[in-house]
Amino acid sequence: MDDTYAINVAKTEYREGFNTGDAERVVSVFAPEFTDNSDGRPSRYGKDAPAKLRGYLEDLFADNQTHLNIVIAAIVLAGDLAYDYGWHELTITPRNGGEPRLVRKRYLELWRKQKNGEWRIIRYIDNDDLPDVVD
Repeated sequence: MDDTYAINVAKTEYREGFNTGDAERVVSVFAPEFTDNSDGRPSRYGKDAPAKLRGYLEDLFADNQTHLNIVIAAIVLAGDLAYDYGWHELTITPRNGGEPRLVRKRYLELWRKQKNGEWRIIRYIDNDDLPDVVD
């Protein structure tokens, strides 16, 4: 399988995990040990990262229906490493009623090709996508 295509397939799993409320499906795209530098949450490293991410997602999905749209600006390959960046547009709708809320984040993911040939995220970084301000 072409490496860019394989990363796109993994990104599809990530998106569908959010769209179906399946924390395990989202976490499956990450390496068994990774670094999570998500905006608004403590940084997590190594084996702690998947467990903390899973717990965060389970809480999010229990209270909300989510819909994720991914806008990939680029996927750049460099041997067994790759990075991609773009935007994650997450619509969060409270299950107990209330208005949906759109959270738009810029992201950067560092990927490593695993020994079995699958690509997994080894570092995740995101932050709020701020509107352009004209001076």
